[in-house]
Amino acid sequence: MKEFMLQDKVALVTGSTSGIGEQTARLFAKEGAKVIISGRRAERGEKLVAEIKAAGGEATFIQCDMTHTEQIKNLVDKTVETYGRLDIAVNNAAENPDNKLITDMDEDKMDRLLMIDIKGTAVCMKHEINQMLKQGDGGSVINIGSCITSRVQPASIGYIAAKYAVLGMTEGVAKEVSGQGVRVNCIRPGAIWTDMLAEYFQEMGAEKDAYAQSQTALGRCADPKEIADGCLWLASDLSSYVTGSIIDIDGGYRLI
Repeated sequence: MKEFMLQDKVALVTGSTSGIGEQTARLFAKEGAKVIISGRRAERGEKLVAEIKAAGGEATFIQCDMTHTEQIKNLVDKTVETYGRLDIAVNNAAENPDNKLITDMDEDKMDRLLMIDIKGTAVCMKHEINQMLKQGDGGSVINIGSCITSRVQPASIGYIAAKYAVLGMTEGVAKEVSGQGVRVNCIRPGAIWTDMLAEYFQEMGAEKDAYAQSQTALGRCADPKEIADGCLWLASDLSSYVTGSIIDIDGGYRLI
């Protein structure tokens, strides 16, 4: 009988109706976790739940908008109400990058980036970690950052600020809860071919293959599944001695 890496664990994945979050939810369910799918798009969330269940997994959709902090608390509360506990949290929900130089900065876009990527992630951790500490038997929190904090790009001031904050919060919170069984880490993805990146490319007038060749040592965009594999490792006991770490899965972005 196959031994699943996340057997009987309860995992919450924010922003999981597409891209990295969707693939992470699928993989976690395949590895035995009971998965909470979360996002704003109910139709896509319910469709993903149906597909996971059809494949023999267990999942539930809970709608949540990261700009409403009361919905984040409700998300964690309903997770526990549904499955009795919370063992793993992947804070993946994020706003699309900005594409304006500082001289043309869109202040509304800046506000949205800071609200979703910084405050949303912080409020998620607040409620997730409170629940994990209440349970008393540990847990794993995985924040999704960005390679842009290892080598910055122009015309992304809001996104840069938000993702640097995610790094700092990851390290600070990891230190706060060290010794209490909860591990907090961050993955920095590079060019991952998702709906969000496709939309960003369209706004910039960029071309996928040319971008990948210029921005990665491996010369290609990643599949979201490759980031999901990293999330699985951090969620599992294979990374039991890892906390406060920044894991780069970026195709060698830093080397260019």
